[in-house]
Amino acid sequence: MTEPLWQPDSRRIADANLTRFRRQVAADRGVTAEDYATLHRWSVDAPEAFWRALWKFADVIGDGPGEPGLVDGDRMPGARFFPEARLNFAENLLRRTDEGDALVFWGEDKVKRRMSHAELHRLVSRLQQAMRAAGVKEGDRVAGFVPNLPETIAATLAAASIGAVWSSCSPDFGAQGVIDRFGQIAPKLLFTADGYFYAEKRHDCLARVAEFLPKLPSVERVVVLPYAGSETPLPPKAVPLAEFLAPHPAKPVEFQRLPFDHPLYIMYSSGTTGVPKCILHGAGGTLLQHLKEHQLHSDIKPGARQFYFTTCGWMMWNWLVSGLASGATLLLYDGSPFLKGGHILFDFAETERCSFFGTSAKFIDACAKAGLEPKATHDLRELRTIASTGSPLLPEGFDYVYGKVKSDVCLSSISGGTDIVSCFVLGDPTGPVWRGEIQALGLGMAVEVWDENRRPLVGEKGELVCTRPFPSMPIGFWNDPDGAKYRRAYFERFPNVWCHGDYAEITAHGGMIIYGRSDAVLNPGGVRIGTAEIYRQVEQLPEVEESIVIGQDWEGDIRVVLFVRLRAGMALDDGLRERIRQQIRRNTTPRHVPARILQVADIPRTKSGKITELAVRDVVHGRPVNNREALANPETLELFKNRAELEK
Repeated sequence: MTEPLWQPDSRRIADANLTRFRRQVAADRGVTAEDYATLHRWSVDAPEAFWRALWKFADVIGDGPGEPGLVDGDRMPGARFFPEARLNFAENLLRRTDEGDALVFWGEDKVKRRMSHAELHRLVSRLQQAMRAAGVKEGDRVAGFVPNLPETIAATLAAASIGAVWSSCSPDFGAQGVIDRFGQIAPKLLFTADGYFYAEKRHDCLARVAEFLPKLPSVERVVVLPYAGSETPLPPKAVPLAEFLAPHPAKPVEFQRLPFDHPLYIMYSSGTTGVPKCILHGAGGTLLQHLKEHQLHSDIKPGARQFYFTTCGWMMWNWLVSGLASGATLLLYDGSPFLKGGHILFDFAETERCSFFGTSAKFIDACAKAGLEPKATHDLRELRTIASTGSPLLPEGFDYVYGKVKSDVCLSSISGGTDIVSCFVLGDPTGPVWRGEIQALGLGMAVEVWDENRRPLVGEKGELVCTRPFPSMPIGFWNDPDGAKYRRAYFERFPNVWCHGDYAEITAHGGMIIYGRSDAVLNPGGVRIGTAEIYRQVEQLPEVEESIVIGQDWEGDIRVVLFVRLRAGMALDDGLRERIRQQIRRNTTPRHVPARILQVADIPRTKSGKITELAVRDVVHGRPVNNREALANPETLELFKNRAELEK
């Protein structure tokens, strides 16, 4: 493609936060960056200067940044940013106390509520006092088995204001999945809702809490948030939110300023290959990284109305919460995204004048297959940015957004991970959008693509790495005192270099294409193939709703096996198999063509909606899937077991 799908006009470029940041850097530091590539190069070559400039630009509240700005900057892990600085994460997010909307909540089409910045401040104050009265102190863990409610955000900020550590998972987790996570971190206080809505059905939470609570002996108090209602009696140690707050009238929140790397969040790896890793993130690094990604890469300004479809078990929820630090109104949705024939999220965006709409590549693909055309059915005039993550956004997804959703929008495919609670690659609101490409390497992120000999590649596929430290690297794993698990997870393959586990390519435009997880890369005949290369072709066929591909060990080599979920009422016959093969062969290489194509009724996915190639690969090879609780639909694994077609 010789022309970009979208290019910002001169006014939008002039008004962008990124342009103002460039001017600040030029005035303060004499660094002239006429294009994004030059700015990025400076940001990774002079990391201390870059992150100091961001601290000033984003007006971080705290004592700092102080001197020095970076210690042991040549060590990964081991580098420390702003070791003399002190701040409080919640203080930065609660900087507004006016009556404007802070949080707007839709619980499917059943519950709609608003909370102003002043109301949020008052609720955080009362929760902070109640937590302290319950014995919560700096460093204690506060856990949430919670939907994406306004009260969930308030509880998170109250914990952060004290210096406690917040950790959450969504209420669709089974009891063992909760125990696998919270059982490792010994929380003192647990928040839950009474229930939640999904696909127009009410689901009870309290029975699940009663099931897992005996396995969490550290929990001293359970606080029940009112939402969907429940007829189940309160479990032991539980009190309703109103009772928890009753003795504590609102007053100004007291913010405990703590070291830059003070623990803020414990997050979890997907856990499909064993008990999840408990990843510990620091307050300062999380704050700085999110301020950068919101203000510079997403052009979030005060008054922006920011939405991301996410649950509290996915890092995009933590990412969304930080939008408050940039003065945004957060649009919170909980429930199924496919209500009202798939229109409900666009209804929300229209009604609440959404300016930033975050979703997943799978949602975009589902809307395209359902024939939705929001451009014709909804007023999205306020929408400026659409962000997509969770899996690679295929080129046809770009076509759909610009053809059927909105033509004048910055489509930012973004990618990072729970591991860094942020992104390696993401948007550039001042630059063009090229079909099928993530726009830009993140500022301050020394991202490269390497071959197995540590040789940087451009225009070729390899491992996504980051060669220099950045503030949102984990401060460690929980229960990993010597850091051995942490080093093994990211630094074992290339010492002193972060190896993220994505199979990727840097493009001629300076952007990136991600082809899937490198541990799921197919290797027939020694040729490496990213799974997304096959999905792109297969899912263009109208008969195919979704697919998953694995490599099967076969006769001393690997053969490619493709499973397809077809549209309702359709069956996989020889004719469709041949069309699938021809589609793949015509647009890729003969090596990409599957040796076997099989139909399945459903495809397993994690709680955050990502398909799980590794779990399917284990089942096909007769190996146990160690943590089925990490899956949203573990029963689907049975569809892949002992398939006669794979024994010949």
